[in-house]
Amino acid sequence: MSRSAASALGEIIRRQREMAELSMRQFAELAGISNPYLSQIERGLRAPSEQVLDGIARALKLSAEALYEQAGMTPPGEEPPDTAVLEAIASDPQLSGRQRTALREVYEAFVASGPSARRRAG
Repeated sequence: MSRSAASALGEIIRRQREMAELSMRQFAELAGISNPYLSQIERGLRAPSEQVLDGIARALKLSAEALYEQAGMTPPGEEPPDTAVLEAIASDPQLSGRQRTALREVYEAFVASGPSARRRAG
């Protein structure tokens, strides 16, 4: 996990903790980690392991996937989206804005219902 990704994830965790009106000490206990370790995660100095992130997510009553998504990250074990097709659609000068939007939506719908999406869901 890159430093900027760890920082984004830490910021999300901190905001969620504050919205739940939990002190750092209370939250660390709920998540099953030490207070200093939580502090490092929230400041983006350390990236949490999957196990630690699962504990944090449980304490927030969220899924780990939701935390990754809020931070704009791909969860471990999932393939990052292939953006080559979307970039090609966006950069094709022969397409109008409406055509680009329609193609992007059709492509995303096909990808979402494709075999790899069914394997992840099953």
